[in-house]
Formats: sequence, C-alpha cells, structure tokens
Amino acid sequence: MAKKTPRRTRPRRAAVASQPTAAAPAAIPPRAALSEPPATRHLRVFAFDPSLSTEMANYEVSEVLTRIPWEPDRTYDVNQRPRNPFVQHKEKLVTEEGLRPGPVGDYLEVIDVDPASQCAYAPVNLNDPHLLATNGLAPSEGDPQFHQQMVYAVAMNTIQHFERALGRQIFWSDGYVDPQNGKRKYHRVQRLRIYPHALREENAYYDPTKKALLFGYFPARPQAAADGMPGGMTFSCLSHDIIAHETTHAILDGMQRYFLSPGNRDVLAFHEAFADLVALFQHFTYPEILRHQIARARGDLGTENMLGQLAIEFGRATGGRSALRDAFGTLENGSWRRRQPDPQAYVDEDEPHARGGLLVAAMFDAFIAIYRSRTRDLLRIATGGTGVLPLGNIHPDLVERLAQEASKTARHLLLMCIRAIDYCPPVDVTYGDYMRALITADVDLVPEDDRNYRVAIIEAFRAWGIYPEDVRTLSVESLRLKPPPADKSFQEFVALLRPAFLYDENSAIWREIVNGRAPNEGHAADRPFRKYTRMEVAGRVADFSARLHKQIKDSAFALVNYGRLDVERDRPFGLNLGYGHEDDYKFEVHQVRPVRRQAPDGRMIQDLLIQITQRRPGYLDENEQRKENERYRVVGQTIKPKRGDFSYRGGVTLILDLETFEVRYAIYKDMVDTKRLDAQRDYMIRSSGLSLRELYFGAADTGQRLAAMHSIAD
Repeated sequence: MAKKTPRRTRPRRAAVASQPTAAAPAAIPPRAALSEPPATRHLRVFAFDPSLSTEMANYEVSEVLTRIPWEPDRTYDVNQRPRNPFVQHKEKLVTEEGLRPGPVGDYLEVIDVDPASQCAYAPVNLNDPHLLATNGLAPSEGDPQFHQQMVYAVAMNTIQHFERALGRQIFWSDGYVDPQNGKRKYHRVQRLRIYPHALREENAYYDPTKKALLFGYFPARPQAAADGMPGGMTFSCLSHDIIAHETTHAILDGMQRYFLSPGNRDVLAFHEAFADLVALFQHFTYPEILRHQIARARGDLGTENMLGQLAIEFGRATGGRSALRDAFGTLENGSWRRRQPDPQAYVDEDEPHARGGLLVAAMFDAFIAIYRSRTRDLLRIATGGTGVLPLGNIHPDLVERLAQEASKTARHLLLMCIRAIDYCPPVDVTYGDYMRALITADVDLVPEDDRNYRVAIIEAFRAWGIYPEDVRTLSVESLRLKPPPADKSFQEFVALLRPAFLYDENSAIWREIVNGRAPNEGHAADRPFRKYTRMEVAGRVADFSARLHKQIKDSAFALVNYGRLDVERDRPFGLNLGYGHEDDYKFEVHQVRPVRRQAPDGRMIQDLLIQITQRRPGYLDENEQRKENERYRVVGQTIKPKRGDFSYRGGVTLILDLETFEVRYAIYKDMVDTKRLDAQRDYMIRSSGLSLRELYFGAADTGQRLAAMHSIAD
C-alpha cells in the first residue's frame, strides 16, 4: 500500500500577522540621464589607410577612434509640421529613426552596391548592442561592412568640423530632377549618397549630378612591389584622406554652387586645394598620431612626416613611390626635399591639382611658422636656452606639449579656412579673394591676433607670389574687407532688403530664423531651429529666400520708375536691377543663412549671410561680345539677348548684422566689368570653354569628365 503523502500545512494567519514585516523598498525612479540619448558615438577607423597596419614602425597609430554626433530618434506630430508633398503619413505621431542600417542618417546614406561584382553587401547596423559596446567594427580590409562604417564615420567627422566653424547646419546642393516624375526642376537634397564600391578602377570622386560620392577599388600595379603587394586590392573607401577630400567637395558645392563654374584659373584649383586642406588638417585632430609623428620627427614638422601626406597607400598602389600629394615636400631622385616657395609657379601653372598645391603649400608654410613660434619657448626650456635638441629621442613630456601646440595651430587654421568661405564672392573666386576672406573672417572673430596667425598667412602667400589685385599694401588693414560705401546706390539697395525683414518680423518663418537657438549636442556646432529637422529648416529658409527675391524685384522696378535709382549710373554691388530686356535683370537669391559664432573672448557674433547672383551671355567671338556689351548698356533696351557660348556671372555676398540688419560687408563681382569678362573669355578659349562641372562630367555625349580628372590611371 502506498504511503500517503502528508498534506502541507499552512501557517496560521495570526502568527504571520504577529511577525514584524520589513517595509517594501521604494521604487527607484529612472535616472534622467538614461532617458537622454548619448551626445556622441565612437567608431574605429583607419588613421590614414590600411597600409600602416602592416608596418612595425606605424602599427600603433594605424587605428584611431573618431567621435561623431549621435543621431537621435525623433517623434513629432505631423499636424504641427510643414507638409511634405512626397511623404504621406496616416498616423498623427510619427517616429523617425536617427540612424538606420546602411548607415542611413540625417546627412548621409551609404549604399553598398558593387556593379563590377554584380552584388550588394548587407548594410551595417551601428546601433547593434555588440557594436555599441565595441565602438563599432574592428578595422578590416576584407569586411565590406567595415568599409561602410569607415566612410560614414569620416564623412560625419568632416561635416562636424564644418558646422563648428560655420556656426550653422550644412546643406547639400539642390537637385535638378523631381524624384517623383523625373521632370527637371530644383528640389532639396537631404542626404548625400556614398557608394563604397562603386567603381573597379583607380578613382574616387564626387558626382554633383547624382549628389553622391563614388569610391573605386583596384589591384595594385606591379611597380608597387617595393612598397606593398603587387596585385593586392586597394580600396579608396579605406583612405581617411580620400573620404574627407571628396566629402569636402560635396559640402563646398552646397555652400557655393557657382564655384563649379570657373571664370579664371584659380576656381578649378581652389576646389581641389580646399578639399586637400581640410583632409590634411584633420590629421592633426588625432592626438595619438600627432605624438607619434612629433616623436619621430624630433619636434620638427618641417621634415618628412605623414601628417602632410595625402593618400599614402593610394599613391603607392598606383605606381608612385610616395603619397599621392605632399604639402611639405617632394620626392626627387629617391630623396625627400622640403618644398621651397616659387612665386613663378603661380604665374605659370595651369593644371588644377598642381595649381591647387600652391595654395596648400602656402597654408602649410604658415602652419609651420606659427607652430615654430608657439613652441620656441618649450625648446628653450628643454635645451637650457640653446634651442638645439641633443641627439636621441626627445622626452615624452616635451612630445606631449609639442603635440598640444601643433593640434591647436592646425585646428585654428582649419576653422579659419572654413569660415573664410562665407567671406568670398559667390562667383569667379581667386586666391587673392580667399586671402582677403581669411584675414577678414579672422579679424571679426579674434580682433587681437596674439599669435600672429594673420601675419604668418600674409608672409606665406607673398612668398608664393599670391596677391589680391585691388589692394595697395599687404597689411592686415589693407587686406581686411571694408564696409560698403554709404552712397545713394548702396542706400537704395539696402532699402530694398529692409522691408522684407520688417514685414516678416512677426511671421513664423522669420521669427524662427531670428530666435533660433543651438542645442547642446555635445560638440560645438551652432545649430539653429532646435525643434525642427534639417529639411524643415531648409524649407523655411527657401521660403524666406523667395519672399526676399519678390521684395527686391518689386521694389527695384518702383525705384527705377520713380527715378530714385539711376539705371545708367547706379548699379548696387554690380547688380543690374532695373533696365534692359527681362532676361537681363533676372537674379537669384540663395544662401540666406543665419550664422552664430562664439568668439574666444565670449562674444556671440550673429550675422545673416545672403548671396545674390545674376548672369548674362558671353561670347567667344570678340565682335559678338562687343555687340552684346553695347546692347547691355542701352537703357530701356527690349531686345532679347541671343544665346551665348558661356554664362558670364556676377553677384554679391552680403553679411548683415542679424539684429540691426546693417550691412557689414558686401563682397561682389560686377556684372558690367568688361575687363573681367574679357579675361574669362580668354580663359574659356584656352580651356576649351569647359566649366568644372562640364570638365568633371561633360555634356551628355562626352561622358563623365570628373572621373577623368580625378583618375590618375595612364
């Protein structure tokens, strides 16, 4: 007989009740910090390119950790936002993911399609918990997902530097085709597309028609046997310098749309030089690289080092014995030599990359002069007053201090180079224009030049034979741009602008522009319109640009009719606002951007940047051009101009005080400047009449010429 299991007895309630009970623990409120997204995201990338990871001398600095802004998710009520005709929402509350697999974020969209291999690689998810815990994927030449991570991280790091310097968000240049129906018209572009494996060739370039960066990959040439593996695959998307260079091309195209339409030799070269400067100065933002290179160079950055070299592996894989370009020196007969200033080179050199190298060399000569000035006292202390270091390795503490001074110098020069873009004319820029823009932008932000940055820049430009055309002396006072003259033409033109601001003072559009504040994003980018997305900001600025255009157009005709604007004599900032055929006085208002920058002394500089451009036909034939010039001068002429061989553009960059709307600077190129027009016609004849956009991509029947220009294949 089975034994009966005893019934479990229950404790008496009285006994339980008589026992002392501990108080229930209070609920722990969630930490506020846990509900907030992190400010930054850390990702691992190659410091230069993969070649350093197989060199014992450089292995320890082959990888760096880059810090970029975290892109948070957004939830908003669609009924309280501007309507987007291309997006249909059924829900009232919509959540947008900050960073999706790809990566696809607010600024960039990485699309990893490999046409040569006829395959598409799975997109990387940087929000995967394992990748968040390990700062992304480990650097790898053979992992396509790391390639995606690399292009995203470096491109976002470059964008971050621009926003920090400019004091506003960056936008890509407008597209030309409606994505819904394929018709040709302007539309705003939210994301720059990046294709890490777009080409199987020795090339990488920015495509301004596709709004995309296209990176190539290729087997190394047999000549690369001494420096690498002949036949080994080289990926341009793994070169830190190439990614930053091409991203800068795209950003500059969004800031200055007509810098792709040259009227002189400097415009083509400037695009290349500026992209090189941004890529090279970013080397100095990584402390571990700086310390390593300063220790090897024993503090003298004027000798051969990797900090001034661009695309090392790419240059070697294509048959060269060194980097693709070097800001400090050249390789002659197998030996590296410091590059010496040559004023004649600016007169003789025409090829865009070589001519761009002159501007890069001038800026790095200025960098070396400032760095040596900032570290002279450290060397005196370390050497007992002699300034001559003894043989052997220098002390680690001295390396650290030298690295700090080099980093500060490079960072200041990088921000100066970027800020100066806002002080350039909107068309036909020259190196002299950029020199004046550098000086003016720096004086505005840092009135007291304690470290003599401006003197070093002037000295370096002079040594390379680079001078502005319209100054009498190379002093800071002469080079700094002056406020516009208070003559009748100027006063009447300002009167055209002011009603637009006053009329919209209480409207939502202008109130948001004036009262926009920068969010605390963990980095120094001064972003207005905190509660709106980038595309909503772009839409509001575009709406205000259209209103400002209408205000100027309507008021200009009224002033002409009332006789307050003499169309024969008064040409405010070289613009034609009220005479000739209708096609003669069409103009564009673009780049209406609020700018907020904080000076080192704590001052907040708040400006409004406005660009207005015009164009008229230019002719390669001298007689045709003479007839056009005469027709253009006739007041009340109603004959429509004939189609020209090229477009001759003029325009003005206006910098206004954001609070008083007083014009602080007006940087312009005159529409009726026949001397400049003749020079542009001569240049177009010599260069076959191709703009940079045409040189890069050509007409429909000539193929992509940007690819041809950036390619170094035989």
